[in-house]
Amino acid sequence: MNTDKLKQNLLKLKDLFLEETEENKKMLDIYISYLEGDASEDDIRIANKQLKQIFKSLGLGMLVVLPFSPISIPYILKKAKEYDIDLIPDWYKALSKDKDRLE
Repeated sequence: MNTDKLKQNLLKLKDLFLEETEENKKMLDIYISYLEGDASEDDIRIANKQLKQIFKSLGLGMLVVLPFSPISIPYILKKAKEYDIDLIPDWYKALSKDKDRLE
């Protein structure tokens, strides 16, 4: 992989972590508590779920840079659905609900 692209992707990941959402703050607090030995299994499960959402968001961004992305993205999403793999972040699913749509 090109080092410039790798650097760009790592910077995007850093920005996703630094985004000041309540869920991300809670996730980072839980991981710090875990390092100190104070986090429960449920707390770790919650933090890991949020981390998965961050990686899903990053993954969608990386799919856009693929060659022929208008063709490859629907194909990848279709195949993921066939194998019961969830690639769509929860925040995007929430946007697809009728009450959350912007008009």
